[in-house]
Amino acid sequence: LYEVRGFSESLVATVEKTYLDYALAQSEIEIYRESLNIAERQKNEIMEMIKLGKLPESELVAAMAEIAMRQEGLIRVQSTVEKIKLQLLRLLSLSVKNPWDLEIKLSYDPAIPDVKMDTVDNHVDLALNRRPDIGQAQLKIDRGEIEIVRTKNGMLPKMDLFITLGKTGYAGSLGSSAEDIDKNSYDIYGGITLEYPFGNKGARAMHQTAVLTKQQSEEAMENLRELAEVDVRSAYIEVESAKKQIEATEATYKLQEEKLRIETEKFRFGKSTILLVAQAQRDLLESRIATTRAIVTYLKSFVDLYRLEGSLLERRGLSLAE
Repeated sequence: LYEVRGFSESLVATVEKTYLDYALAQSEIEIYRESLNIAERQKNEIMEMIKLGKLPESELVAAMAEIAMRQEGLIRVQSTVEKIKLQLLRLLSLSVKNPWDLEIKLSYDPAIPDVKMDTVDNHVDLALNRRPDIGQAQLKIDRGEIEIVRTKNGMLPKMDLFITLGKTGYAGSLGSSAEDIDKNSYDIYGGITLEYPFGNKGARAMHQTAVLTKQQSEEAMENLRELAEVDVRSAYIEVESAKKQIEATEATYKLQEEKLRIETEKFRFGKSTILLVAQAQRDLLESRIATTRAIVTYLKSFVDLYRLEGSLLERRGLSLAE
């Protein structure tokens, strides 16, 4: 049961993180398509300005190069979406023939969750009580206790009390002796046997091995608990770091928006170049993608934290028979 629980939590985490990767790739496609449309409109504006004699034809080359770069990025992200979709369909294990051509429609887009974090100590305590690997290790230690009792019994003196009740027939032939059993006579025997193991090195060795194995298991359990605490504390740090990263990327995005606006205005008044405008557009594009990735990373960090503390199934409304 512990093994099934551990596998189930790992599977749920993999499915959820793959879903988030798919949602991220879909968002990147939309971002690239929007930026490509902007680059196309900018190219048309430049062509009009060239016709009016306000810009040299060399400016068109930079605009065309920018369009090609956006198309390259869009193709790359579309390929990523298709590959992640195959992984997600495999994880879903749909009972249909040839599921690879199915389309996946997302039920929600990645968004910053409204979650109030508990203290890290609470998460650690939950892990020490809920993690399936710790439960399984404790079960093995409990079995070791039984083994110690069993091997210790082998070192003790053994006394058996026995009673035998039966009948015996006597005659000159086998047939007559069988008939003699029906008579009203019984045989009864009783006694006591005592065995005392002098030295008993084999039993003592087995008992000593069982005791040392239990001690070793207890040391391993303590080490496992420490590793679990390190896992949870590290995952907790990742959650807090990912949240701060979202704030940083959002601030960067706003600054890049203002930078592009200023550079575009300067270009319209002839105080900038198309290369500088294109660079500002690329910076804004990367900043927008970075913000979306930061949100997905934040959501993934919660999945890892809940899996490492052993609460992912319950938090997702799933349960196993106890």
